[in-house]
Amino acid sequence: MPLFLKLCLLSSLFSPYIIAKQAPEPFANLTTFGSNPGNLSASFITSSKTSDKLVVLLHGCVQNGEQFAEQSGFVDLAEKHQFNLLIPQQSDQNNIQGCFNWFSPQDQQRDKGEALSLKQMIETLKEQTQVTKVYIAGLSAGGAMASAMLINYPDLFDAGAIISGIAYPCADNLTKAISCMRNGPSQTIEELVQQAKAIQPEQKDWPRLVVFTGEQDKVVAPINAESIAQQWLGLSGISTPPQQFKHTGYQQQQWRSDSGLLAVEMFLIADMGHGIAINSSIESGGSEAPFLLNAPLSAANEIIKFWF
Repeated sequence: MPLFLKLCLLSSLFSPYIIAKQAPEPFANLTTFGSNPGNLSASFITSSKTSDKLVVLLHGCVQNGEQFAEQSGFVDLAEKHQFNLLIPQQSDQNNIQGCFNWFSPQDQQRDKGEALSLKQMIETLKEQTQVTKVYIAGLSAGGAMASAMLINYPDLFDAGAIISGIAYPCADNLTKAISCMRNGPSQTIEELVQQAKAIQPEQKDWPRLVVFTGEQDKVVAPINAESIAQQWLGLSGISTPPQQFKHTGYQQQQWRSDSGLLAVEMFLIADMGHGIAINSSIESGGSEAPFLLNAPLSAANEIIKFWF
């Protein structure tokens, strides 16, 4: 299949809707952040009070990152919880549907392409502020790229959140990427763990992680969320069964380390498709839009609760 057609197919799978790219305020542009080999752009919000926390939010395909930050509730939460917010933005020149190139070896690997650009953004803001704690969240293609960042740079992050995303390294080309999305990783969990450890053989303490998926996600199969959680349990050395909680409309699982720290959490949301859960009836719960789907919970609120 020609590369252009593969790109179209991949993008259409991740993004059945087109979203107008209108950027809201009050973001400032991050104009200089190193060599930027991935040709990304970025904006940010600094906390109104001095904060040691930085949240990096990676949008999905065809999304404007700033609009996604507003609609998901993260902008409101940044003010409420006093954290800085970094919004990287993919370019249509890099990907015809504005997806982060999580499946491309020149962009997904440590200190290459888009991965290095994201690292440079974070390091630049750390130098300009008093940030010492960094967190990363991503939706869909952004979630898959968040997986890559957490495994390539575990020492850079305190915790992460992957929403309708994919385990890294699941794919290194378009054909494998489409298979991962539909069927989950071809690797076993043990293979995913060992591949991550091969990238970071000296790593002992991995960032904490929370994972979300819609039970009816037809774009990124829910088995991917289970694979991510199990990979992270393997990396974190956790073998104990989870605590399980059944709520109206969703299930929640929690795994704790030997010391009692909540290390891995997963949410399975009934009757929800591909996107991030929002609940406009609660404070900072987000607003409905394509890929921002009404649910009994707000993913952004649950992420902040898990992180902080």
